[in-house]
Amino acid sequence: MKFIDEFRDKDLAQSLVRQIQVSLSRSRSLRLRFMEFCGGHTHAILRFGIRKLLPPGIEMLSGPGCPVCVTSATDIDWAIAFSQVPGAILTTFGDMVRVRGTKGSLQSERARGADVRIVYSPLDSLKLAERHPDRSVVFLGVGFETTAPGVAASILEAETKRLRNYSVFSVHKLTPPATRAILDAGEVRLSGILGPGHVTTVIGTRAWGFLAEQYRVPIAVAGFEPLDILSGIHMLVQQLSQGRIRVDNAYPRAALLQGNPTALSVMNKVFEVCDAEWRGMGILPKSGLRLREAYTSFDAAKAFPIHIDSSNDPPGCRCGEVLRGVLSPPQCPLFRRVCSLDNPVGPCMVSGEGACSAYLQYGEERFENESN
Repeated sequence: MKFIDEFRDKDLAQSLVRQIQVSLSRSRSLRLRFMEFCGGHTHAILRFGIRKLLPPGIEMLSGPGCPVCVTSATDIDWAIAFSQVPGAILTTFGDMVRVRGTKGSLQSERARGADVRIVYSPLDSLKLAERHPDRSVVFLGVGFETTAPGVAASILEAETKRLRNYSVFSVHKLTPPATRAILDAGEVRLSGILGPGHVTTVIGTRAWGFLAEQYRVPIAVAGFEPLDILSGIHMLVQQLSQGRIRVDNAYPRAALLQGNPTALSVMNKVFEVCDAEWRGMGILPKSGLRLREAYTSFDAAKAFPIHIDSSNDPPGCRCGEVLRGVLSPPQCPLFRRVCSLDNPVGPCMVSGEGACSAYLQYGEERFENESN
């Protein structure tokens, strides 16, 4: 397929692997540990067998770049509570309905009679609000900087159309603070970071400058095809071999220095930065988005008198450690034995971007053997 096959060329991939090997031999350390921040990268790396291609001295860790996975159990309980409001319609993206909170999931609430609907866009929720003016439509706003502008646009349109029965429960997260938190925690020593492609198309490569400047950790932003990822890894190894730490861009066809000013403008108009709870990482300062005061009439948390206490993750689930790169999915005692694609316990198995689902689909046996 044109424009995809070019980024899956076998000969070019093998050439990049050879270049990585040469650069690795010139680096000060023959063992490097990189974290791919994005769950989309994890799936692509395992699907295309990239770990098998890399030299033995390079280890890849999965990071917290799955918005469904990092949504806390407390926020899931909030969403369930909204679905229980009489006459309400709770809308969200597909993966979220199966993620468990303390007392079940949105899917189980739907089985009990709650009106929970899967949508492909927040604009679908707006249409529902227009069709059902006598009912409250609550959209569960999940995602990183990639989805937040679209949710912000839906609020602006709701304001223009005077749709007072539409509201948003924002659990949006910002990616740079999570990267900073992982480095500050010091649980894993990282040689470099493979930066998220989709997020960077919005926030721009300059948003990652703090990694090189403050932490002296190289980063290479990459797309999601094999050549994108291998190019990003090669850039990381080159930086380390040359002793020049910087922000590299292996995704120039989509990610620019300044990002997407229009998307950022819409997002910043509607949302403001706030502290947010991340699964496995707790409350991270200035890592979330909430509606600005001018748009609080569209804030579901203020529209409904609901109180939720802090909630716990499902017993035995170690998704938090997986998201921090401390644990490989097969090292979790629930992996495959109790937690599976058909019966997911934690969100890392539920989500289409979750590391556990990727390992089970593409790399289970190999990584189980490595962890034993």
